[in-house]
Amino acid sequence: MSVLGKVLFFYTISNSFMVMAWYLHLKFLNNHPWYVASVLSWCIAFFEYSLLIPANRIGYPELGLSKLQIIQIGMSLIAFIPFSFFVMQEPIKKDYILASICLLGAVYFIFRNVR
Repeated sequence: MSVLGKVLFFYTISNSFMVMAWYLHLKFLNNHPWYVASVLSWCIAFFEYSLLIPANRIGYPELGLSKLQIIQIGMSLIAFIPFSFFVMQEPIKKDYILASICLLGAVYFIFRNVR
């Protein structure tokens, strides 16, 4: 598997954990104190970082920091949209699609000189 393929694989799983750590408590822990949600979110975030750190170490030598950041932002949105729709039951808004198009533009510009 290529370096980019490995980074995308790890980022996909990592961002799934990230979205759950950041937002899942809003649906399931509303009646609990904030510190309970915070501790549980940190427990979930452990798995995010357990995948994100290796992905960054694998990708940095070949891709560099800017490409890793753009990939991370894009993967974050890719993880967020299905989570907000399926788990939080919020409608997919036109703005999500427009933001995705803008991120595709960012990916194009950051990768356009890659041969």
